[in-house]
Amino acid sequence: MKRLLLQLLSGLLLLVLTSACQQKKTSQTLHLNGATMGTTWSLSLLPGSTKIDTATLQEKLQRRLDQINRLMSTYDPDSEISRFNQRESTDWFTISAETAEVIQLSQKISSLTAGAFDISVGPLVELWGFGARERQAHIPNAEQIRELLARVGYTKLELHEDPPAVRKQVAQLQIDLSAVAKGYAVDQLADLLKQQGISNFLLEIGGEMQVVGRRGDGSLWRVGIEKPQEDSREVEKILHLSGTALATSGNYRNFYVEDGQRYAHTIDPASGKPIRHKLASVTVLDPDCARADALATALMVMGEEQGRVLVEKNRIAAYFLIHEKEAIIEYSSPAFLAFMDQVKQ
Repeated sequence: MKRLLLQLLSGLLLLVLTSACQQKKTSQTLHLNGATMGTTWSLSLLPGSTKIDTATLQEKLQRRLDQINRLMSTYDPDSEISRFNQRESTDWFTISAETAEVIQLSQKISSLTAGAFDISVGPLVELWGFGARERQAHIPNAEQIRELLARVGYTKLELHEDPPAVRKQVAQLQIDLSAVAKGYAVDQLADLLKQQGISNFLLEIGGEMQVVGRRGDGSLWRVGIEKPQEDSREVEKILHLSGTALATSGNYRNFYVEDGQRYAHTIDPASGKPIRHKLASVTVLDPDCARADALATALMVMGEEQGRVLVEKNRIAAYFLIHEKEAIIEYSSPAFLAFMDQVKQ
């Protein structure tokens, strides 16, 4: 989906996935993996008393991912999203119930975050050189930004739930679900696994994940949060988790420098410019991975000060890594600390 998301690993080192070999069995833990949405997916599971046909399970998971990709990919010209974006019309456009569900969630997060999360921001991402097209020779000027801001904004998109349909208030508006579709796909695959009677697994797509049950030795699953460093991969914090989804958004790998100024890939939909604050990465825990995915992106846009206000007011479980001169400062929201205490019990 978006190239900028493909270049990121979402700030997560999955310590539990010690083998990338498909269908390998170690200490009764099965490992499956594949490709989707321009990134990869991986699964570690304990079959328990359930008999697992790994080839059949792999096929079911991949088929479900392919279905979602065909609906929501901006790289597939025949997907629902692409066909909607190609229409310069303000008439209603019929969509699937699944696409409507993801758009509805996106609009709710946009409203909650006062537009910090916005699925129509894609043209500005492209303008600043973080999309599929090659970056222009110079940074965008004020006129270019103003022109695109006129056709960007979640309030310019209308959704009808029954029957599912969507329409633009501005004919040139386009949407991109990259910042929520991976999380949605994780949720869908997690549901599929539970329907198969699988109750202990760690499922990950491009860094977004669902963590259910326990590992083979009965301990909690371990997930490492990466240090926000540009040129190395080290673990800042290890989380011991179960019964939650998790998503991380980072702002320290995908950037460029021009005339001594650093421009990062996260674009503020309000200003039309890359963010310039001290927040380096955000990790969100939530029952739904799609919601965690969208919230992590929104908080990355908002920054450490506005983000703290939002997560404390709305009891969002969030963990911030903040640049403070030469140091990295941690912030854990009250809901995050409460969840971590609960999962230990």
